[in-house]
Amino acid sequence: MNNSVTNTARLLGAGLRALLVLTLVTGVLYPLAVTGIAQGLFPGKANGSEVRADGKVVGSSLIGQQGYSLDYFQPRPANGLGENTVNTQYKLILSGATNLSADNRKLVESVRAAKAEVVKDNSTAGYRVNPADVPADAVTSSGSGLDPDISPRYAALQVHRVAARNHLSVTEVRRLVDRHTEGRTLGFMGEPRVNVLALNIALRDLVTKH
Repeated sequence: MNNSVTNTARLLGAGLRALLVLTLVTGVLYPLAVTGIAQGLFPGKANGSEVRADGKVVGSSLIGQQGYSLDYFQPRPANGLGENTVNTQYKLILSGATNLSADNRKLVESVRAAKAEVVKDNSTAGYRVNPADVPADAVTSSGSGLDPDISPRYAALQVHRVAARNHLSVTEVRRLVDRHTEGRTLGFMGEPRVNVLALNIALRDLVTKH
């Protein structure tokens, strides 16, 4: 009996020591090491890919923002965020897709309405948007509803409106879009894109200089 109790105590002691060692290694040392390496090699990404303007953080290059006035470039719709009793505004409490099928009447009607809105908002006195030129990302949200980028086509479609509202030339605004257009990652992954936050910060700086 004494041997049995002693063996049990030894096993419990060994188990406790193993638990403490693993907790220290995996719960303290490993996270500290990874955090330290990330902060040393990739501080921007490690801290959330923050974007700064006027000396303060104005957002993240990884998360799209809503609520820009028509003086600025507009992001993709954020329908994936949804609206319910918890999230009635853009508060980043939840994200996700609408999960509506491509032939769902509600989705079809919302896309049609969004397309008409894009045509109306981006047509100016001397420029009329052709409905056929409205790209898919102008009228549909991403899977998360938080896509920070738009396609070069959607950015180009907005150039005339942005130029007119900010008293800039179309050429100036086109150059701005070109400078902020990124190609495919590593030359073959993904699609060309324009980060809306970065583009709008550059636009504001351009307007300020005029």
